[in-house]
This record gives sequence, structure tokens and C-alpha cells, in this order.
Amino acid sequence: MATTRNPGSAVPDADPNDTGSTQGPVYPRFVTRRTRPQPCRWCGREVADAGLGRRRQYCRQSCRQRAYEQRALVKGTAVPTDAVVLTAEEAAELSDRVYQVRCAAEDVATAVAEGAPPAELRRLCEELLGAAKAADGWR
Repeated sequence: MATTRNPGSAVPDADPNDTGSTQGPVYPRFVTRRTRPQPCRWCGREVADAGLGRRRQYCRQSCRQRAYEQRALVKGTAVPTDAVVLTAEEAAELSDRVYQVRCAAEDVATAVAEGAPPAELRRLCEELLGAAKAADGWR
């Protein structure tokens, strides 16, 4: 292996006389940890991180199976594989949950603008978080 021409570079230049090596590629010795949790692609729960290797996409085997079944059902149809299909009742319920979140956020903004005491702001923020968590559970 030749020395690097660019001293700031961590990647060495290729040796023009090198005809190949029996060793595999050289990888850096440091490993970065993932800090952001990843949601399950089916149900939205947090997926446990094994640390190394490719990230898991599903939290459980049953979620992986449901995703496969859904992809198989829409294969060969005009429905995109990533489409979310809701009944009219589910769509109305989701719309209601989003409306509740918007109202709770407006209540917090109004209380802040009017100079509400911290205890009231804390209560309103808790209501907002509750409404947001309920709206997030639609999957």
C-alpha cells in the first residue's frame, strides 16, 4: 500500500504496482452507535437496535409477516405498495384525532400569549401530549 499524497485523507492512494491482494478490504476500526430510534415499518413501535449490522425494519416477526401479506395483496394491482388504505370510519377517526391535537396546540398558544401561569401551561402541555400520543396510535 502506498502512502497517502493528501496527509488529511484517511484513505491511502492505490499502489500502481499492486496486482491484487489476498486480503479483503480494510475498514476503519471505529464503530458509530445509532442514537435515533427507528419505528417499525408496520405498526410504528420502536424497533430494538442490535448495535451492529443492518437495522431491523420490523419490531416482531408478526409485523414482518403482515407487511409481506400486504405487499403480496397489492402486487399486480394499481395500488402502490406503500399506500395506506383506510375505511371511511378509520379516516374519520384519524381526522378527529388530528383535530384534537390542533385544538390542544391552539390552547397552549393562547395560554402563552395571555401569560398563563406555569401550572396551567404544564396542564395544557400534558393534554397536548396526550392528544398527540392518541393520534399517533392510528396504525
